[in-house]
Amino acid sequence: MEFVMLFVSILLLLVLITKFKLNTFVSLVITAFVLALLLGMNPSKIPDAVLGSQGMGNILGSNAVIFIFGGMIGRLVADAGGSYRIAKTLIAWFGLKRLQWAVLLASFIIGISMIFGVGMVLLIPIVFAVAIEAGVPLLYLGISMTAALSSAQGFLPPQPAPTAVASQLGANVGLMLIVGLVVSIITAIVAGPVYTKLAQKFAPDAFQFKEHIEAVGEVKEYDLDKSPSFGLSVLTSVFPLIFMIIATVYKLVVSGGKAPAHPDMVYRVIDFLANPAVAMTISLIFAIFAMGPGQKRSMKDVEASLTEGLNSVAGILLIVGGGGALRGVLVTSGMSNQIAHLFQSSGSMSPISIVLFAWAVASLLRIAVGSATVAGITAVGVVNGILAANPHGDLLLVLVALAIGAGSLIASHVNDAGFWIFKEYFDLTVKQTFQIWTVLETVISVTGLIVILIITALFV
Repeated sequence: MEFVMLFVSILLLLVLITKFKLNTFVSLVITAFVLALLLGMNPSKIPDAVLGSQGMGNILGSNAVIFIFGGMIGRLVADAGGSYRIAKTLIAWFGLKRLQWAVLLASFIIGISMIFGVGMVLLIPIVFAVAIEAGVPLLYLGISMTAALSSAQGFLPPQPAPTAVASQLGANVGLMLIVGLVVSIITAIVAGPVYTKLAQKFAPDAFQFKEHIEAVGEVKEYDLDKSPSFGLSVLTSVFPLIFMIIATVYKLVVSGGKAPAHPDMVYRVIDFLANPAVAMTISLIFAIFAMGPGQKRSMKDVEASLTEGLNSVAGILLIVGGGGALRGVLVTSGMSNQIAHLFQSSGSMSPISIVLFAWAVASLLRIAVGSATVAGITAVGVVNGILAANPHGDLLLVLVALAIGAGSLIASHVNDAGFWIFKEYFDLTVKQTFQIWTVLETVISVTGLIVILIITALFV
C-alpha cells in the first residue's frame, strides 16, 4: 500500500506541474505534505520531514553556499570574458567535430573530486558559452558534460557516496579508484557522445539552439584582447578542485583514503580546506579579485556580477530544496527500510549473483528514495548480510561497491534533486527531462553493471 501511495503522489506532482502549470517548488512541497499524510506519518513529525533537518533543511544546508557561490564564480568569469576566452580556445584546439570529447574530458577530470552539483554550477556557464560560439544546442554538449560528472559521482572516490560505500563494505579505496576509473570512463563515453546521437533522434525538440537560458544568465561576446587569459580563466573556474585534489592525494598517500583515528594538524588543515563550502568560499574570494580588479573592472561591476549570479541560482536552489522535502518524507517514513526487507536472503551465492543483488537493491532504493547517496549507503546494510554468508576477496568487495554505485544512479526522476537541476539548467520541460536525464542516468547504471559483470566473470 505504501508503494501505491508513492505512485499516487508522484502522479499528483506531475499533474500539478504539467497540467496546472503550478510552480515546481510549490508543487514539490505540496506533494511532500500529501505523501506524508497518505503514508500515515505522525503529524508532529511531518513538518521536520518536509521542511526541517530531515527534508529541505537537510538537502540545502551548506549546499546553499555551494550553489550560490558557484553561481557567482561562474558569473564573474563570464562577465569578465573568461568563459568566452575558454570557448574560443577550445573551439580552436579541438574543432567543432570534437567539441563533445573536449567537454567530456574536461568534465570528467573535474568530476573526479568535485561533487555533482558544484561541477554543474561551475561548468554550465563555460559549456553554454562554447555551445553559443559553436552554434550548437547546449544539450548537444551538456549531455557529455553531465555523463562525465555523474559517472565520476557514482563510481570514484573521493566522491561522497562511493567513499562511504567502500568504507562501510571494507573495500580497498585505492583498488576501487583504479577499477572505478575503467568503469566510469566507459560509462561516460556511452552515456555521453554515443547517447547524444540517440537522444537527438527520439527527443529532437529538446535540442534547440538558445542564446539565453534563465538559470545560466546572459552570455555576451567580448574583445579577446581585453579578456583574461585562458589559463587564468580555467584556474578561476576550477579553483575549488585544487583543494580537493590535494586533499585526495594526501589522504590516499598518508592513510589509504580513510580518516585516521588521530589525525595530525596537517591532515586537519587539508581536510578543512577541501570541504566544499570552504573551498567555494576561498575560490569566490580569488575570483572576485582575479575577474574584478585584476581585469580592471570596478567593484561596482563585480557587485553586479555577484547579484546576477545569485539571481541565476536562486530558483534552482528552491527547487533542490523542494526535492529534498519529498526525499525527507520518503526517508523518514521508513520506505527505504521496507525495500531492504524485501531482499533478505541466505545461502551460497556466486560472485555474479552477489553483484547483481547489490545493483538491484541500490536500484530499488534509488527509485523510491531519490538520493543516490542515501540509496547507496542504505544498500550497504542489506548487502553486508549477503557478504557475511559468502566468502569474498578484495576485488569482489570493490566490484560490489561499484555495483551499488551503478544501481544508485538508475532512473532519476522527480524525487531526485538532480532531475530538477538538469531541467532548469537546460531549460527543458518535465517530459523532456524524463526523456533525456532519466534515460541518461539509466544508461550509466546499466552500462556500469555490464562492465562490472564482465570484470567479475573474468577476474573473480
